Amino acid sequence: MSNPGESDPTPITSARQLAEWFAAGSKPRHQWRIGTEHEKFGFRLTDLAPPPYEPDGIRAMLEGLTRFGWEPILDRGNPIGLKRGQASVSLEPGGQFELSGAPLATMHEAAAELAEHLEEVRAVAAPLGLGFAPLGFHPIATREQMPWMPKGRYAIMREYMPRVGHMGLDMMLRTCTVQVNLDFGDEADMVEKLRVSLALQPLATALFANSPFAEGKVNGYRTLRGKVWTDTDPDRTGIPSVVFEDGFGFDRFAAWVLDVPMYFIMRDGQWIDAAGMSFRAFLEGRAEKLKDYSATMGDWADHVTTVFTDVRLKRFLEMRGADAGAPSFLNALPAFWVGLIYDDAAQKAARALTKGWSVAEIRALREAVPKDGLTATIGGRSLLDVARDVLAIARGGLVARGFDEAGFLDPLDAVVATGQTQADRWLDRCATAWGGDVGKVLGEAAV
Repeated sequence: MSNPGESDPTPITSARQLAEWFAAGSKPRHQWRIGTEHEKFGFRLTDLAPPPYEPDGIRAMLEGLTRFGWEPILDRGNPIGLKRGQASVSLEPGGQFELSGAPLATMHEAAAELAEHLEEVRAVAAPLGLGFAPLGFHPIATREQMPWMPKGRYAIMREYMPRVGHMGLDMMLRTCTVQVNLDFGDEADMVEKLRVSLALQPLATALFANSPFAEGKVNGYRTLRGKVWTDTDPDRTGIPSVVFEDGFGFDRFAAWVLDVPMYFIMRDGQWIDAAGMSFRAFLEGRAEKLKDYSATMGDWADHVTTVFTDVRLKRFLEMRGADAGAPSFLNALPAFWVGLIYDDAAQKAARALTKGWSVAEIRALREAVPKDGLTATIGGRSLLDVARDVLAIARGGLVARGFDEAGFLDPLDAVVATGQTQADRWLDRCATAWGGDVGKVLGEAAV
C-alpha cells in the first residue's frame, strides 16, 4: 500500500470529473514506462521473529536508509516511508518493506534499481541483525506475532477487515507481492490491456506461486497468498465483471468504483474513519460519518488506492496477482507483462488467446490456482500448457521492443520446462535438506 500523497483539494462537482481522473493517465507510446513494486518480510537473524517498529526494527531501517539520500515521510511524527526522486519506500501493515520504483524506460533500468535497493537494504539491515526475505506469505509467524506499523489508515482498515472477510488481516500482515505499473495509450487501449491482464492474472499467480508454508508447516497451497485474496473483501477484490461488458471504459469503471465502500478520508494530516460508506453516498451527502465534509479529488485518489482488484486501474494499470519471490522473479514479473502489453502484436495475440474465456471461467480459474497451480485448467487446457503459449507471446513482445529484455523471462521458462514453481522447489527443500524445518526458508530466501 502506498504512502499518503499530496491531497488535491479540488471539489468534485460532477461524476464526469472522476472518469476524467482516470483518462488523464493516457500517454503516447514514447512516454510509456515500467514501475515495479515489491515487498519483503523482515526477520531477526537470531530467532527469525518479525522485527517490531522499534527498537532496532523497522524505524531504524527507515532512518538508516536516509544516508543514501532518502527523505522521510512522517505520520504523526513517525517515519513510515521514504522518498527519493520518483521512487519511494513504504510499509505494509506488518512491517513488510516495499520499494515502489520510479517509472523507468527499460527492464535493464528496473533491474538496476532493484539491485541498488537490495544493496542499500543489506547495508542497513546487517548491523541491526536483520534479514529480508521476499515470500508470498509469512512462513512461520502467526497473525498475533506480527507487529502493526503506526500508520493511521491501517488502524481503520484493521477494524473494518474482519467485518467483510475472514483473511483480510492476513492479507495486511502476512502477505508480500511483486507488482508492475504499466501505461496505456487511450481509452480503447486501456480497455484491451485491462481485459488481457485480468484474464491472465490467474496464470501469473500460478507462475509466481511462492507461499507453501504458514506457521511453520506446509499449508496445502502453492500460493496461500492467492487464497487469502479470495476471502478478504468481495466488494473491492477479484475480477470485476464490468470490465468485460460492452461499452466499458473510464466512465463505467468510475461508476463501479463509486459503489466500492470507503475506508477513510484525510483532513489536516488526520485519517477520518469512513469505513463501509460508499463514495457515491459521500458524494451525494448521504454518508453520515462524513456529513461535515465535502468530497474532493484528493479523496477520490485515496479511495482508488483501496480498490484491490487483481488488476487495478489508476492512472496506469497495476498488475497485482503475483507472490513476491527471488530477485530473478522480481524482475521476471514486470518483463512478463511488458512483453504482453507494450507491443501491439503481442497484445493482440494475448487478447485472441483469452477472448473466448468467460468471466465465470476466469473466476473459477482464480479460485483453483492457489491449490492447483499450473495444473488448473481453463477451456480444456492446463495452465502449464497455456503458459507455454503466453510466454512465447511475451518473449516476442520483448524482442520487438528492441532493448534485449527477453532474458528476464528465463526463470519463467524454467518453471514451464520443469513444472516446478518456487513453491514446489521450497517444498522439495523442506522435505529433504531442511528435515521439515520450515524456518530455514527465511535464510535461504533472504536477499
